[in-house]
Amino acid sequence: MRILIIEDDASLAELMSYALEAEGFAIDICHDGSEGLLLALQALHDIILLDRMLPGLPGENILKRMRQSNVMTPVIFITALGDPIEKISGLDLGADDYLVKPFDLGELFARIRSVMRRTLDYSNPFLLQFEDLCFSEKESKLIHKDRTLLLPPKEAGLLSYFFRNPGQTLTRMQIIGNVWGPDAEIEDGNLDNYIYLLRKKLSALPTNVQIKTIHRQGYCLTTK
Repeated sequence: MRILIIEDDASLAELMSYALEAEGFAIDICHDGSEGLLLALQALHDIILLDRMLPGLPGENILKRMRQSNVMTPVIFITALGDPIEKISGLDLGADDYLVKPFDLGELFARIRSVMRRTLDYSNPFLLQFEDLCFSEKESKLIHKDRTLLLPPKEAGLLSYFFRNPGQTLTRMQIIGNVWGPDAEIEDGNLDNYIYLLRKKLSALPTNVQIKTIHRQGYCLTTK
């Protein structure tokens, strides 16, 4: 799972990043509101931790632009503005939760779990399902009934992203940004090679699940 931290306090951002990475999350950080908006609109992340007061562009403007662009990535406001009116306005803007500084890291983890529970099954947060397939993120295993295939790290990350977004057309930029990172510089052919390898894995199983090429748009995890 990838989290974007948009926070101008570099020490706080690094503290959150270190703690979240220790919990198994992949983290991206930016300290400027304008850069944060560009990253948020790419829809590469599973959740965004967003400061309200940022240089370049306030957090509330970032959230407004996201929702206007139909980017529904869950957002937790993290801010020193703790007045109830500020909380209400933040939630009315489309935030999924609101955390006031200073805060305990345990509370941050709990709020992330609470927000993501609305879209993911946290009874087993590492086991993803689509149709007759399961994918264990923790063990990098693709499972179909009594058959199990062990995937290398990059294939596992790629398949995990597809399993978290079934039925959606994912652009090349979205896929590369989520699996390799927003600043990654890789050749287009590398993605095609990994898609080919995953398709071989899927074809080895008696399943109708496939990774379909959507012409001039991207790829989609769907059924035949």
